[in-house]
Amino acid sequence: MMRFLRSAFVIARRDFSATVLSKAFIFFLLAPLFPLLLGGVFGGIGARVAAQTERPVIAIVAPQDQFEKLQAARARLAEAVGDDTLIRIAGYPPESDFAAQEKRLLASHDPPIRAVLSGSFERPHLTGALSADPTTAGQIRLLIDSAKSGAATPDVAVTDVPPESGTLAKDRAVTAQIGQVLLFFLTLMLSTMVLSQLIEEKSNKIIEVIAAALPIDAMFVGKLFAMLTASVLGLVVWVGAGALLIQFIKHGGVAALPTPAVGWPVFLALGVIYFGMNYLLFGAAFLVIGAQASTAREVQTMSMPVTFAQVLIFGFASTAIAFPDSAEGLAAAVFPLSSPMVMLARAAERPEWWPHLLAILWQGVWVGLIVRLGSQLFRKTVLKSGPRMPWWKFGRA
Repeated sequence: MMRFLRSAFVIARRDFSATVLSKAFIFFLLAPLFPLLLGGVFGGIGARVAAQTERPVIAIVAPQDQFEKLQAARARLAEAVGDDTLIRIAGYPPESDFAAQEKRLLASHDPPIRAVLSGSFERPHLTGALSADPTTAGQIRLLIDSAKSGAATPDVAVTDVPPESGTLAKDRAVTAQIGQVLLFFLTLMLSTMVLSQLIEEKSNKIIEVIAAALPIDAMFVGKLFAMLTASVLGLVVWVGAGALLIQFIKHGGVAALPTPAVGWPVFLALGVIYFGMNYLLFGAAFLVIGAQASTAREVQTMSMPVTFAQVLIFGFASTAIAFPDSAEGLAAAVFPLSSPMVMLARAAERPEWWPHLLAILWQGVWVGLIVRLGSQLFRKTVLKSGPRMPWWKFGRA
């Protein structure tokens, strides 16, 4: 047993050092930054384009005082419902040839005019392609009603109280969903790291040299835990960088986010633990696939069913959000492959600690079984070389 542990530690230290101390690990840590930057850039472009195209511009052909009343009415409505949801208005003084002015405004592209409002408040007239946009006419009616009254609305006294259970449950369900999605994608992305390294060592015959000096089971466990440690290191860096970013860009920082039921420190600690359990469960499967494949193409072909299975398991785990005590939620919590994702969501919604202790023990048992089974399959397949045997002779061999 001691030889097994020492051998596994040697492999884990070798792979961990080769991964973390390499220059490529810096790009690995920066990997989530590129999608975020691209998402931010394209999101900003999309929001700017949407702001210009989705909100129609209504040309107000009226005297200046009438336009100012409409503008003041729009400002009052924007305080209530937000500026992004309201139409934009632009004032134009009436011309002698109103028909030509109206035609010129409707053909304008800077700004793009959706419709032209003319006439007085008592007899307004709206001209434009509005058959598929009934909300624009409704907003014009509200603006005219508010402008006609001209009365300033009184200030409303606001008393801030702690959120009620319904609002808190909704916010915690959002936190649970975000945590579950992050756990799924991180496991899906990081559990495939062991494949490329294993394929490289098999192609260079390095793994056969190592297997001649160390037990195959120890090699399997060492590689799995080395990649787990490197992934946890990256996870800690990403979580810390994300918390720092939220602290700078969001008013109130991390404290303004919906607080999980168990609190942020415990939730983050459980997130790391459940990520480790989830990684070991799926990483063992990917490592076995890598042992049976000889080329990157074979890895892609064989890992595709496992990836689809992960997506199905994630869908099964998501049924427990907002209903962790239902029959589906309990079944997903007991099923070992979905248990880490379900229990992380439960930590955001329920304050009890004892289910997590039981879940960690239960998942630990299954991690041991799957790692044991995976190491046996790894030992049977990793040292095979030469031409493939026919399938009817595989069992005899």
